[in-house]
Amino acid sequence: MATVGLLLLLTVATSLNTSICFHLVHTFRGPHWCEYCANFMWGLIAQGVKCADCGLNVHKQCSKMVPNDCKPDLKHVKKVYSCDLTTLVKAHITTRPMVVDMCIREIEARGLNSEGLYRVSGFSDLIEDVKMAFDRDGEKADISVNMYEDINIITGALKLYFRDLPIPLITYDAYPKFIESAKIMDPDEQLETLHEALKLLPPAHCETLRYLMAHLKRVTLHEKENLMNAENLGIVFGPTLMRSPELDAMAALNDIRYQRLVVELLIKNEDILF
Repeated sequence: MATVGLLLLLTVATSLNTSICFHLVHTFRGPHWCEYCANFMWGLIAQGVKCADCGLNVHKQCSKMVPNDCKPDLKHVKKVYSCDLTTLVKAHITTRPMVVDMCIREIEARGLNSEGLYRVSGFSDLIEDVKMAFDRDGEKADISVNMYEDINIITGALKLYFRDLPIPLITYDAYPKFIESAKIMDPDEQLETLHEALKLLPPAHCETLRYLMAHLKRVTLHEKENLMNAENLGIVFGPTLMRSPELDAMAALNDIRYQRLVVELLIKNEDILF
């Protein structure tokens, strides 16, 4: 009877073109943060609840305060870095995190010919400064050449954003499928599996990944100047975008070569996969 009632409410919501929260107790794989209060969800099982309609993940107690449209309250989203990606874009009503858009625009405006782009590290204190600027000022943060002449500061800030995500850009749930695709030898079957893996990503993650891969593809078009091809970028971004849900350190270490290959494949086939 409860299931019938839930289906009836979903049908009504769809017919009215509205989004209503239906919170179900959920066990999350890997570390998860509440998308309402941005605090860690503790425990090994049943750490929180997941909205059956929009996929919002929150503490049980926080679910009582989530609006019916599932939109996180902006006053609870007090930073850009280390904030869940889906939470950030929903709170700011965007399709991608502004930090990704702004950094990529700056890099493409003045850094595509920079040798070792993304491989060369910028000064860590200045990268941290960019992070604090985004957390403090959001889209008003100044990352122009007047503030940071070295483009490696901006590439470092972008990589740090992805490393700091509580749920990686390629999520823990989708991770096994992506790794599986990298192990397949047949090119057609490999791309088909990779396409299936992309469907497992939440919308904000998939759109951000698409935007990033299109950018990295443009980086490779300047390979003669920047010396960065898809393989080199895969080495840089594999561990940045993917983290194994397994706690076994040896298993995670063995996955590094497949992480690199996944990103390399995504860059090379960006126009086909997205």
